[in-house]
Amino acid sequence: MDLTQLPRYQKRVFVPENVDLTDVNAVVGLYEKLENKPIGSAQELEHWLLERSELDAALSQAGSILYIRMTCQTDDPNIAGAYTKFVETIPPAVKPVNDRLNHKYVRAYSLFPLDAKRYQVYDRAVKTDIELFFEKNVPLQTKVDLLSQEYQTVSGAMTVMFEGKEHTMPQMGKYLLETDRSLRERAWRASAERRLKDKDKLEEIFEGMFELRKTVAHNAGFSNFTDYQFKAYHRFDYNPKDCKKYHETVEKLIVPLNGKILSKRREQMKLKSLRPWDTAVDALGEKPLAPFKDAQGLIKATASIFNKLDLDFGLQFQEMNDLGLLDLASRKGKAPGGYQNTLSEARKPFIFMNAVGIDDDVRTLLHEAGHAFHALACADEPIVDYRHAPMEFCEVASMAMELLGGEYLSEFYNPKDLQRSNREHLEGIIQTLAWVANIDAFQHWLYEHPKHSADERSQAWVALYERFGGKFIDWSDLTEIKSYLWHRQLHIFEVPFYYIEYGIAQLGALQVWLNARRDPKKALSNYKQGLSLGGSRPVGELYSAAGISFDFSEGIIKPLIEAVTQEWEKLS
Repeated sequence: MDLTQLPRYQKRVFVPENVDLTDVNAVVGLYEKLENKPIGSAQELEHWLLERSELDAALSQAGSILYIRMTCQTDDPNIAGAYTKFVETIPPAVKPVNDRLNHKYVRAYSLFPLDAKRYQVYDRAVKTDIELFFEKNVPLQTKVDLLSQEYQTVSGAMTVMFEGKEHTMPQMGKYLLETDRSLRERAWRASAERRLKDKDKLEEIFEGMFELRKTVAHNAGFSNFTDYQFKAYHRFDYNPKDCKKYHETVEKLIVPLNGKILSKRREQMKLKSLRPWDTAVDALGEKPLAPFKDAQGLIKATASIFNKLDLDFGLQFQEMNDLGLLDLASRKGKAPGGYQNTLSEARKPFIFMNAVGIDDDVRTLLHEAGHAFHALACADEPIVDYRHAPMEFCEVASMAMELLGGEYLSEFYNPKDLQRSNREHLEGIIQTLAWVANIDAFQHWLYEHPKHSADERSQAWVALYERFGGKFIDWSDLTEIKSYLWHRQLHIFEVPFYYIEYGIAQLGALQVWLNARRDPKKALSNYKQGLSLGGSRPVGELYSAAGISFDFSEGIIKPLIEAVTQEWEKLS
């Protein structure tokens, strides 16, 4: 379906029906109309906020559609050009007038106070955005956005000629599940060597971003980019010191368990040491799990899972498929990875991924569907800002869905393969918690050492990689490849410091999982209640509504890991 033809959630009131939201003059004119509109009462202020929300949603959807098209076909110059033009013209023109609208809101709110609880989150976010806005940063942020697009283009263009056929990088991942060790090694080396061909280009892109970000933080009055970015993310409930405590706790509790899992794998495979191509294949030599043959098979079985888990989820997923809001198969020219993007005016979610027929694809779709159900749960919220929860809770929605949906994987597997899939998923959770600490610690190091060299950056990466579990893998003769493993993590390039959320949220998702083991009906009800709040309450309250605690200290991690360990041992 043409995404521009999606029906709107409700009829426009402020935004003209046929306005071109890629026309900078038309867009700025609408924001200036809001700027000049008088506000003489609390009622008029609330009406003004709804008009602003309508405009923000319409513009957001216009940009989302261009982004989706670009990631679905990075090798089309016309599609890429349309997205580039939007990024270069619209946000730079809108940001200054949006800042003026924020000031207008604060002035009006001081004269005509609104419900303090209702607008608590919105109010503090607006005041923070005012504090951070400096007009000379706008062109710098635009340059960062364009470099992000360049990273997507370089990554999306990577293909490998292997076994007489051209493969995308996600497609090459299937070979790492093959029981033929020689085949795995050749596939792994071919992919790794292909990535190395673009290492200089990716280094150049990152360094460009890095310098721009330092300047943006300095212009905003911050001594370092870390503090600036934490505030820009509206992280009101934790700080960099808390993140470092998470790193330490992971090193203490998670890394040893990961070592135990990998040691058992090495023993089962009868190897002297584990090589990078030995970590995904079944340790007992079983053939790779093959849950589906094509994207339609994936959709059909996943729809059955959601129908069993919750009737609402089943109906919502079916509607997404009917509306053409799923692009799941891997193909040449498609950007790597997976995401869910909310089309804010239609208030519908779009899911993008690169499915190739492996177990991870099933979990990825469950994950992104969790985000989609989150977007749909709060679709009736009139303020667009409240239809987006803090990232620390957004990922609870997705990661908990992986665990909740995992109980119904008999739609894909026989009992033996189901047990294997769930065991491997728990192993993946442990690895993810460690990897999150690795990536987050590296990002902290990067911006705490603003004058580091490329060699120092590589050395720091390797040291942290070893600290958080890399020491369990034999990287003999692969030093250069190991030094640039971080190039694969798009968050470091595109959304700096956005990754700790996965660790925090995984702990929340595990709490949902444990609740569901005790009382499935109540756990699901609480989960849906948390989703329905969107971003209208502080993150701690969202967790409470979902029946869990916002806590990533040792006190919460230790019992969760004990429960995971017990379940893993049972499944093993």
